Formats: sequence, structure tokens, C-alpha cells
Amino acid sequence: MAQLSRRMSPAGASQKRAITTEAVLDAAERLLVERGHAGITTRGLASEAGVNNGLIHYYFGSMEEVFVQVLERFTNRLIKRQREMYEADVPFIKKWETAWGYQDEDLDSGYSKIWLELQAMAWNDPELRERVVRVDAEWRAVLTEAFTKALADYGVADRFPPAVLVPLMMTFGQGFALERLSGISHGHAALLEWIHAWLEGLEAGAIGQVDDTGDSRNASQS
Repeated sequence: MAQLSRRMSPAGASQKRAITTEAVLDAAERLLVERGHAGITTRGLASEAGVNNGLIHYYFGSMEEVFVQVLERFTNRLIKRQREMYEADVPFIKKWETAWGYQDEDLDSGYSKIWLELQAMAWNDPELRERVVRVDAEWRAVLTEAFTKALADYGVADRFPPAVLVPLMMTFGQGFALERLSGISHGHAALLEWIHAWLEGLEAGAIGQVDDTGDSRNASQS
């Protein structure tokens, strides 16, 4: 998997620079979750990170670069988690349940808030928008790979093509996070229960197809 972050530190950078860079990103991640980007100043970030004010711009160039690197670094960790989960040898419905457990984890950790904050910042910043689009593309790639296999296994890829279902799930997931961050949860539980029941039906159908195929094979061999 290609790493998203275009870190400012050159090859062979000193250990001190690497430590300072990580300290700034760690501090920015905490502050983005606690205050949001509008509540963070260069001085406040430097104080939180325990570094000199001038090092923020010297190492990163701008506060926007700090924030987007926080998002990219955070995303890299979660993409790795997500890929490992989808590669597990368990029914897709179990992966779905785990994925929605991760949704709650990401809300609690602050990732969802950082992701949505950076999207809002990117609306008026074309360069930042390019970086945000790459983050979005990484998430879509993970879902496309997972859903393509699952829909083929269920035998419904013709009715629910991944090219349609993945954008739907991306929009649903971000809408879910946005409403939860806004204190809105109306209808969420009912919708998730409906999706779970739909997946149970697909799972039962897939198992039935396997059983029928096995029965047919056995009959032809007798």
C-alpha cells in the first residue's frame, strides 16, 4: 500500500528532527480532536509539542501542512487495520460487524472529526483538496477490494455492482459520522439492523448455493 504522507523530513534527517516532527504531529492530533483546527495557533501547537515556535514553519511550511500530515498519518494506521480485518478468513457479515465497531472506535479516537475537519478546510484550498482526495481514494480502494469479493461470493454483483455500492457506503459512513458528531443518532440503529438482516439473507443464500452445488455433485457421482 502506498503511504499517503509526503513528510517534509528528507532522507538522512537527524534523529532530533524526526523526534520533533513526531512530537508536533502528536500534539496537533490531540489539539485537532480537542479544539478543532480553528482553535489551534502556531504558538499553542508549539507549546503543546514542547518545541520552539519557529520549528513549526521550518519543518512543515504551514499549519495546513501539519494538519494534513496528521490526517495522512492517522489514515495510514487505520488503513492497515482495515486491510488486515478484511483479509481475515471469516464470513463477510462478521467483517461488516467488525467494521462498524471500528466506526465507533474512530469516533471515540477523534479520527472521524479530523477527517471531516480537513475536508471542510479543503473546500477553499485546492492544494489541500488534492491531499484529501488521495485519502478518500485509499478508503475507497479498501472497500472496493472487500466488496468486490463479497458481492461475487454472494452472487449478487450484477444487481449490486461495487462501482455503485462502494460510493453509497462511503457516503453512508461519512454521513453517519457527521450526524454522530453533531449529536444526531435518529434512525441509525434501525438502519444498521436492516443492513445486518439483508447481509444475513445474502449469507444464507450463499450457503444454500454451496449446499446445492455439493448435493448436485454427489448425485452425479452416485
